[in-house]
This record gives sequence, structure tokens and C-alpha cells, in this order.
Amino acid sequence: MKTIRISSPQVPSVYLQTITEQDASYEYVEWLNDPLINQYLETRFYVQDLTAIKNFIHLMISDPNEHLFTIRLKESHKHIGNIKIGGIKPHHHVGEVSLFIGDKKSWGKGIATQAIQLISRYSFEYLQLRKLSAGAYKPNIGSTKAFLKAGFSNDCVLKDHYMLNEQPCDLVEVCLFKRQQYILPKLIVEMPSA
Repeated sequence: MKTIRISSPQVPSVYLQTITEQDASYEYVEWLNDPLINQYLETRFYVQDLTAIKNFIHLMISDPNEHLFTIRLKESHKHIGNIKIGGIKPHHHVGEVSLFIGDKKSWGKGIATQAIQLISRYSFEYLQLRKLSAGAYKPNIGSTKAFLKAGFSNDCVLKDHYMLNEQPCDLVEVCLFKRQQYILPKLIVEMPSA
């Protein structure tokens, strides 16, 4: 599998890089088991370990309709979270964006928005998708704000769609279309040798 690195001179803090098994670390395991980090992630329903993460990475790598990237700081190359364009339906040219920032020191700095901008432009230009969508539990205001700042707009609200703390919870859906890609930063897509 070729490594893909996605960056932009207009995106100051982060770049994206294809995930590999080497990215499975004990820090990654800690992120997924931290109740504050995983409170809105579906992984919260299962205790995570290194084997589970490696299996997940292999599953993503083997599926042509899933593209999982690490989010890395430009300055230090530190892995601080993941972003994925998945659930791709090739006949409809649509996909879903999901992400998490595991490194709490990176919270509140606009990093999620930057990562969303990069993956969105990549999805339109390189994967030839025409529409992206993303969903967030209604109380996860930070996630919805990050997508809106990246150029997404409100699409719909799915009433009582998920369970959160044993109570039904709305899912807020946002979307972005290929025709809007002009609002996104220009990309540099590299395939550095391993």
C-alpha cells in the first residue's frame, strides 16, 4: 500500500497521512478508552486494545470504500488523531467524513476544521465524490461547529437516532458538495517513499 500525504500551504497546523499498522500505539489505545475522548465515538461500547486497533486498521486498508488517515502536526509530525472518508457508495459518488482528535492538548485550536478541509478537497479531487456528509450527536457542538467552519452546511436532524447515556439523542447531519470545493484550500498530495 502506498503512503499518501495530504497537506496545503493554506492549512497551517496539520497534514494527513495514510494510516499504517505502525500507527497502532498504546497512546492510540488510551485515546479510545478515555471516556472524555470517546464520549461521542461508537468505539466507546467496547474496551479497545492494540490487537483491536490493528485489526481495524487492516480492515480499513483492505476496503476500497474506506480511506483512513492520521492527523499529524506539521511542526513535530506527531499523530494526534484520525480522520476518515468512509461509507463510500461508488454508484452515488457519496461518502461520510468522521474524525476524532485524541491528543487533548490539540483541542480548541481549529485542528479538526483544518483536517476536514483537507479530507474534503481530497475526496472531491482524487476520489471523485460529489457529496460528503457527516453526523454528530446533538450535544457534540464542537464537532458540528468544526464542520460548519470548514464549509459544510446543515442538512437535517435525525430525531432520537442514537442512544447517549441511555437516552435517545438527535443526530445532526451536515453536508458539502463538490460544486463548493472552491472554498477549500488547494492541496499538495505526495506519495513519499517508505
